[in-house]
Amino acid sequence: MVAIIPVRYGSTRFPGKPLVSIAGKPMVQHVYESTAKVSGLDRILVATDDARILETVRGFGGEAVLTSKGHVSGTDRLAEVARKIKAEWVVNVQGDLPFVRPQTIAQTLKPLRRDRAIPMGTAKTPIYSQEEWLNPNVVKVVTDARGFALYFSRAPIPYLREPEDHPTAQDHSRRSRGYRHVGVYVYRRDFLLKFSRLRPTPLELAEGLEQLRALAYGYRIRVIEVDEPSVEVDTPEDVKKAEEYLKALPWSA
Repeated sequence: MVAIIPVRYGSTRFPGKPLVSIAGKPMVQHVYESTAKVSGLDRILVATDDARILETVRGFGGEAVLTSKGHVSGTDRLAEVARKIKAEWVVNVQGDLPFVRPQTIAQTLKPLRRDRAIPMGTAKTPIYSQEEWLNPNVVKVVTDARGFALYFSRAPIPYLREPEDHPTAQDHSRRSRGYRHVGVYVYRRDFLLKFSRLRPTPLELAEGLEQLRALAYGYRIRVIEVDEPSVEVDTPEDVKKAEEYLKALPWSA
């Protein structure tokens, strides 16, 4: 099993994001070290289009490879690397998850180990905050009764039709508004290579969400519910939140 962290320097919302410092370390190093805690991994690589990121990863002792600058998504970058390695499973850890929990990755893999008909899996966690619920940078997901994805969106889904069901700023209960998608994927390597050859679809391009390509072509995505903290760095403002989260951890005191 190989874990690949696809990162690029030229993010539209936050250029240079992988190299931003969080508590004295570049974010890509936090992601790498969190991923390294997963048991059963044979290898971890950072796949990047930028020499600065490559050198940073090698500088802290990690493995990194340069990829094409022309990829339209992280999955396509992942596939370029996966073509050159041998592995039954490929884990995609998004580069904006500095503190992803190892059990999230392990739980995401379990259904694929049990059922070889499932080509890919990912994770979700409840949304309790109104700010997250309404934030387009927080991707939401809805699933069917068996835990397979129906749709992913930047919009709040499902739509809450009744006024009393709408979350309010004054609602501090632990009532879940819905589910946030966690940026971790596990693929069967053969499916990943097939998936990367499919043309992007209108839904994927409209939402800017590559997983919608799989759904549009009729492939199932198993979604596991996990307890994952809401620490995702999409904008410069999120860096402060990430540092506050790190300071609040018991071993940081």
